[in-house]
Amino acid sequence: MPSYIAIVHKDSDSCYGVQFPDVPGVFSAGDTIDEAVANAAEAIAFAAEDWEALRESSFPAPRSIDQLRSDPAFAEAATDGLLLIVPFDPTTRRAAAE
Repeated sequence: MPSYIAIVHKDSDSCYGVQFPDVPGVFSAGDTIDEAVANAAEAIAFAAEDWEALRESSFPAPRSIDQLRSDPAFAEAATDGLLLIVPFDPTTRRAAAE
């Protein structure tokens, strides 16, 4: 199953924030790391439901960690962050909806 890399950040006065470098505009959060992980999986699934209709483009494919590491924007975003692997196959989601 394809997996998306997420970046988790936590400031001392905030909850855990989650972003997906390969899925622009999709964010999630949680008061605990466990909640952030669960919410991240829900956020990417929710985003995929209407992605094509709202954005008029296919849901982005995940890049490998090696591809991400060569992206300067990813390197900057990942500074002081925790990387999280979120398994998700958008084609399975699309097939279930049809």
